[in-house]
Amino acid sequence: MKASLFCTTRYEGPSKKGVWPVPADPYSAEIAQKSYQRWMSHIELGDELGFDYVTVAEHHFAPFSMSPNPLILAGVLTQKLRNAKIALLGPDLPILNPVRVAEEIAMLDTLTGGRVIAGLMRGSPNEYVTYNINPAESRERFQEAIQLIRKAWTEPQAFGWQGRYYDYRTVSIWPRPFQKPHPPIFISAATPESGEFAARNRFGVGFAFTTLQIAMKAADYYREQAREFGWEPSPDDVIYRMSFHVAETDDQAIEDLVAAGVQASLGLGMTNKAIESAVAGSGYYGRDIETQRARLQSRGEIRDRIENGQLLAGSPETVLKQIIRVRDAIGAGMLDLSLGAPTLGEKARKSIELFGTKVLPRMRSL
Repeated sequence: MKASLFCTTRYEGPSKKGVWPVPADPYSAEIAQKSYQRWMSHIELGDELGFDYVTVAEHHFAPFSMSPNPLILAGVLTQKLRNAKIALLGPDLPILNPVRVAEEIAMLDTLTGGRVIAGLMRGSPNEYVTYNINPAESRERFQEAIQLIRKAWTEPQAFGWQGRYYDYRTVSIWPRPFQKPHPPIFISAATPESGEFAARNRFGVGFAFTTLQIAMKAADYYREQAREFGWEPSPDDVIYRMSFHVAETDDQAIEDLVAAGVQASLGLGMTNKAIESAVAGSGYYGRDIETQRARLQSRGEIRDRIENGQLLAGSPETVLKQIIRVRDAIGAGMLDLSLGAPTLGEKARKSIELFGTKVLPRMRSL
């Protein structure tokens, strides 16, 4: 198995909460600059430790990821990374010019000597609103754009394109992709339609912001469809995204995540009765029961996320066992990993180091 370190470029200062788009009045340019610098240092560390990919993505109007243009971030990384491939999980095609995307990815592929992975995404409804694109058109726009991009990469002669959404009199991109016939293409296969489209076109697939159970079904359907089209995906054709935090012991990893305020993305947790029973038997005499309730709630949510296949957390040995479970369930050859406790400074960096030195070498043989 292989591993990718996801560069989320989170804003590491106070920000407002609520419905997207997030108001920017607490924004600090200095904090934003330091946030980018910290994330770049994490990515450089991951490259030094042997992570196979680093990942950038596209998001808009929110502090959890200051990456409105992942191609710019990838351009910076071409000058910093020496070994890792750069995985573009984004750009979001329905809101962009596909010929421009084809040119820019080809340029990145040339700059890196063929170390670009082309994750071409549909994006999310809020991103269509950002650029005034009808969400009902997103699937058809995406599918037409990706076919246009592939032709731009592979057709040596100038050609015209007249589709439903895109119309170009003549296309002939320079530079051409370094990889032949083009960089590996990955798309999301979260729906049956996208899984069938990926299988029909022999694309790799990725799963993110989901659960192990849902991803298992989607991966099985993708492979079934691929067989219908006469080919068999390899483990390297499947990417699964989750977060991670590695510490010297299981207890320390959980404590770190509790301190970082990690919450379950699906809102799962311990019931009030379970929390009260745990507090009563925990030996926290004389302490504020509400404080312990909050801590145990967080612990329950963290364990739910581990069980759901959304989080790797624990000692290196424990995390490796969790990885084996994910591999056996989905058949993924690549884990795309975001920091589970990115705000913890040196502990976040230590987590990357432990994963790179104690987990990643053992993943190679899985």
